[in-house]
Amino acid sequence: MSTSLTSPGTLYGIGTGPGDPELLTLKAVRVLRSCPVVAYFTKRGGSGNARRTVDAHMTGTQTEVPMVYPVTVELPPDHPDYSRRIEAFFDDSAAVLAGHLAAGRSVAVLNEGDPFFFGSFMHLFFRLSGRFPTQVVPGVTSVSGAASLLPRPLNIRDDVLSIIPGSLNEAALTAALTRADAAVVMKLGQNLPKVRRAVEAAGLAERAWYVERATMEEQRVMPFRDVPDTAPYFSMIVVPGVGNRG
Repeated sequence: MSTSLTSPGTLYGIGTGPGDPELLTLKAVRVLRSCPVVAYFTKRGGSGNARRTVDAHMTGTQTEVPMVYPVTVELPPDHPDYSRRIEAFFDDSAAVLAGHLAAGRSVAVLNEGDPFFFGSFMHLFFRLSGRFPTQVVPGVTSVSGAASLLPRPLNIRDDVLSIIPGSLNEAALTAALTRADAAVVMKLGQNLPKVRRAVEAAGLAERAWYVERATMEEQRVMPFRDVPDTAPYFSMIVVPGVGNRG
């Protein structure tokens, strides 16, 4: 009696870009449509930006696996329960996808922007890439999307670009901005007040711009001086360079 072994499926991390469906790459669309399983991260009560971005390219026959975050803003990231719950969530999500992969079904994991640029896909990559074939399909980053909306280039000549998480403490934010030729501060949300103070302290208020939900229908772009009192997670401060190093 002969037995057949099922080849494992491939895990794909697919960058869906910053939000405009037309910024999906041709490769992302091709790989997405070839996978029988499509997984995506989302908050409770929604489908997530990445899933909405690819809606026109879903085949209608794919198994969808929404991975619903157990916490978002309910607990601060430095709370011990936050780390415990979020790590258990990534473990459980990886186990679900491992079942599909082991059965020979390739899985497309949707990721806003680029999978390896602050992308949640990295948590699945760390847990699964050593066990299953894994490929990353790069996407247009949120930084590129935001920079395209400004009235001047993000980098000029020899400018060095600094990508700074808004979750840093205020002193670290100020120091990083002070050293930067051009800068992008991501992850605003609840970090906006200290980011605002850091930009002011670094003397960059006149060059800085606020960009919210770049490339999406509801995008907003304004000079830093007009920044609102509150900001969503999908927003950033962008400071174009001045090209004065050469």
